[in-house]
Parts: sequence; structure tokens; C-alpha cells
Amino acid sequence: MDRTPPLDQTPSRPPPGTPSRPPRGLARPLVWLLSSSTNLVVRLSGGDPGALREELSAERMRALVAENTQLTADERALIEEVFAAGERPLREVLVPRTEVAFLDAALPVAAAARVAANSPHSRFPVCRESHDEVIGFVHIRDLLAPGPAGRDGPVGGLARPVKFLPSSKRVLPALSEMRREGCHLAIVMDEYGGVAGIVTMEDLLEELIGDIRDEYDVHDAQARRLHGGVVEVDGLLNLDDFAAETGIRLPAGPYETVAGHIMAALRRVPAEGDSVDAGGHRLLVARMDGRRVARVRVVPRVTPQVVAAPLATPPATLRAATGDPADT
Repeated sequence: MDRTPPLDQTPSRPPPGTPSRPPRGLARPLVWLLSSSTNLVVRLSGGDPGALREELSAERMRALVAENTQLTADERALIEEVFAAGERPLREVLVPRTEVAFLDAALPVAAAARVAANSPHSRFPVCRESHDEVIGFVHIRDLLAPGPAGRDGPVGGLARPVKFLPSSKRVLPALSEMRREGCHLAIVMDEYGGVAGIVTMEDLLEELIGDIRDEYDVHDAQARRLHGGVVEVDGLLNLDDFAAETGIRLPAGPYETVAGHIMAALRRVPAEGDSVDAGGHRLLVARMDGRRVARVRVVPRVTPQVVAAPLATPPATLRAATGDPADT
């Protein structure tokens, strides 16, 4: 089993031109929206937040926003953006299993600590034999804490219980559930009972408010502008973010990412140098990471310009040569 973690376990998806965090005035309704008690909107709507402890439905929260006259246009727009992002299913925002650093339950704690020390992440799923048999997770502190006697034991003995969520669950309910239960990491299961990937509380918050970075994050630009109008993007960029970055709306299909679109168009595993057409552009596979499309270049197709050839003989000379009277 490959126990070497990838460089970046969590793909970043900052909206183009969006600041790293919203202004204080705009953050106020967002904080309310992420709160299970929704105290702010209830108070603004004239209700008693102390009398409302159950989580409101999305429809009721939308109704409260529509009825409230004190929210500014910017606040309303921000809340609607949060609602839209919150309705996306986890399968569209998860970190795929191929990008997750799993630890084998039989791995000695000392070896697992060395793996974790070279990774930018703090939590690692623990599995038995295959990635579909996740038994829990460990925090890097769990790996560094054992004394000399415990460092030869298997990492599976340190595994904590982990939360499992279906890939069809929406972002906002998932965030609310993880927040309520104090879970920072969840395993996302596909419809066949296999592990599709993971989500963290930070991942879900980033879906709502944009990229959250700290000093330990690997800063790999999601999109780079190159010479000649070429744009290079991460192969794991989802279709909505790809459209926002490039202006190209790829057709829906049995995939969530630009790499998935390329694979579906080619009907095979791509190789470096492969390309497919999309919206007057060429999607070129710039780099592979094993069998995964790591980077894609969006190359505009040059439309040939038809330039009229100049006449070999000036018009006046031509008329004179044919016997036509010249202009005076």
C-alpha cells in the first residue's frame, strides 16, 4: 500500500477576485448562517433566538431573509451565495481517495510518525488492507505522544472513531452535522459502500466563504495565466470553478472535474500530450501524476485570418492598359 502522502491533500477553490475573508459587515450574516441556532436572523426578524433551538430548514431561512428589511443588498447576495454553495453534494467537493494520505493500521507508530512529519496535514485516515476498510483516523499528536514502549505498536491501536457521510449529502447540512458533533474529518462513502474520499470542516467552510490558507498550506496556484492566452489549471478543478476560471462551460456528464471530462472524451486513461476540443479551445494534458491528470492547459484555437491580396497593378494603370479613360 502506498503510504506516501500527496503534496496537497485538499484542493483549493478560491472564487476569482474574492478576498481571503469577507468584510466584517458581510461576515455577520454568514456567521449566523453557519450557526445551528440561527440567532442573528431570528433576532433581525423580530423573533426570540432563545425560543428557537432546533435547526431551521433552508426554506424557512430563505423566507426569513426575504421577509427581513434590515439586510443590505450585499448581505442578501452573500447569503444567497452561501445557500447555493451549501446545496452542492459532497461528491462535488470532496478530496478524492487518490489524493488522501491513508495509514495502514499495521504500520508501526514510529513509521507513521515519520510519514506524518513530512506531510502538511494533521489528520490521517487509518485503514485495514484496502482504502475501503477505514477503521478510524489519527491526529499527528497521537503519533508523537506515545513513549518509547508504544512506538513499536501498530498505528491501528491509536485510531479514533471517524464519521462517515454519504456522497449525496449536501454541504451545508454536512457542515452543520460535523460542527454539532465536533468532527473535523469525515469519510465520504459512495453509493456502492466504498470510500469516495474525505471532507474536512475546513473544506466545507471554504466552499461557503472561499479559500482559507495558513502558513502550512502548499501554495500551488489553481490557475496560472501563461503566454498567448493559455491558462493552466489543476486537473481536479470541478466544472463550476473551471467555468469561473476560463469562461468555458463543459457539458455535464458522469464526472465532476475537468480531468474527468478529458477521460470521458478520450474513453481511456489520458497521457501527457493528449488533448480534446472544448468551446473553441484545446484542453491539453500538461502533466500526469501516475494515472491522474495533474495539470491541464487551456489553449485557445487560432482562427486563420483571410487577408485580401493587393492588386498587382494599381487601378489607374489597369484602366489605362485596357483602354478605359483615366480619371482627371
